[in-house]
Amino acid sequence: MNLEIRSKREQQRQKSGEETLEKQHTGSVKATSRQWVIRATYLITAVSLTCLFMQFGIVPYLATSLGLDAVEFGYLQTIYGVLQLLGGPLFGRFSDQYGARAALTLSCVAASLLFFLLSMSTNVLLLVLSRIPSFFIQALPGAQMAITDLTTPTEHADALGKLGLCFGVAMILGSSLGGSLTTHFGIYFPCYVGLIGHLACVLMVLLFIPAQTKSQSKGNPAEHSMPRSSSVFSLKEVLRLLKLPGVMDVFLIKVLSGLPIGLFMIMFPIISINFFKLEAAQAGYLMSYYGVLQMVFQGLVIGQLTSRYTDRTLLMLGVSVFSGVGLAMALMTNIFQYCIIAFPMVFAFCTLGIITDVLLTKSVPPSDTGAILGISASVNPLTRAVGPTIGGFLYRRFGVSSFGYLQLIINVALLLYIFKKKIPLNEGKEVVAATSMDGFKRELDKQMEQRPISGY
Repeated sequence: MNLEIRSKREQQRQKSGEETLEKQHTGSVKATSRQWVIRATYLITAVSLTCLFMQFGIVPYLATSLGLDAVEFGYLQTIYGVLQLLGGPLFGRFSDQYGARAALTLSCVAASLLFFLLSMSTNVLLLVLSRIPSFFIQALPGAQMAITDLTTPTEHADALGKLGLCFGVAMILGSSLGGSLTTHFGIYFPCYVGLIGHLACVLMVLLFIPAQTKSQSKGNPAEHSMPRSSSVFSLKEVLRLLKLPGVMDVFLIKVLSGLPIGLFMIMFPIISINFFKLEAAQAGYLMSYYGVLQMVFQGLVIGQLTSRYTDRTLLMLGVSVFSGVGLAMALMTNIFQYCIIAFPMVFAFCTLGIITDVLLTKSVPPSDTGAILGISASVNPLTRAVGPTIGGFLYRRFGVSSFGYLQLIINVALLLYIFKKKIPLNEGKEVVAATSMDGFKRELDKQMEQRPISGY
């Protein structure tokens, strides 16, 4: 009964919001609607990620052609992961202080610089220097920040899920396009395409993304009474957010629930050869399979689930499925079994990834959503940074089954932890938060209707 009442309230709020968004301007061309800005953000994200997946494919070949061995290439990848890890929280703080347009512009300009340096990488030094701009390349977190600002809390999961659809499309298209361009036009040609693609993204950001997407209202007086640092590089601000009620609990669930499988995926190039006996082409098909599953779950399934079930229910579902995946991985013996396991594994990844991001944004003030999403975005770089060392130790010492058993133990413990602490803590506050956010969205739409595009 409670679910039905909650669903009806959400539908009424969404309907009233859509009616506001459908207002058309007359006379000269004015600012686009909120929905148009969201669609433009999806397009920018898809183009940027497609280009970035192209460079993921060409960097190993470029490193090999310059004489780097496997260990040295591992160091190069570690540099990239550490820079992404450090850049995530700072990028989020930058977005909160200077707005979504400035943040996305910074990300796209940095990516343009990366591809320019890659196109000039005729020696190892330039190749290493090309990794430095990755500190600011946060296309997906930047888009998540803009989408979160432009949607109500009840719309967050569905909107962020569609960003996952963009990620899946980019994974498949970028990987195949990078290989095809390299084969037909040389190893440096994808770098030129990536440079042009990101310059186009910079232009789209300046044309279609508002300078500020956050609420300018007075908000909660208690929030403004809290001492805050204006510096983007403030570690105290990051720690302040993690100390807010419910934030650390959700963040730990996000980090720990998928860590063993994340380690497994980092070691997968070796596991696919030694354990599954796959050839390079077959491993590529398996990655495409991952991409298709992710597109289906994040683009079509997650939004439907969030409209019917509470965040707590979906959080527990994701952790429970991850526990079952861990047991299945511990017992698997061939690639066919793994392909079956991949189905619930990707579902749990998508569900927990989106739900934990939604819970984190609900646990902080609207003025800090960028910072908390930046902290959340640092989870994957953290896994990539520590993954080769920990994953290599587990694989050599205990074998492939160790990843499954570790996944099972961690997620059973997390499930008990969620039961005990009744996570999330703010489940009952969603209706109030959504109502206040609806008012802000209507106010934002009015401001956008009153400004020409060049006036953003």
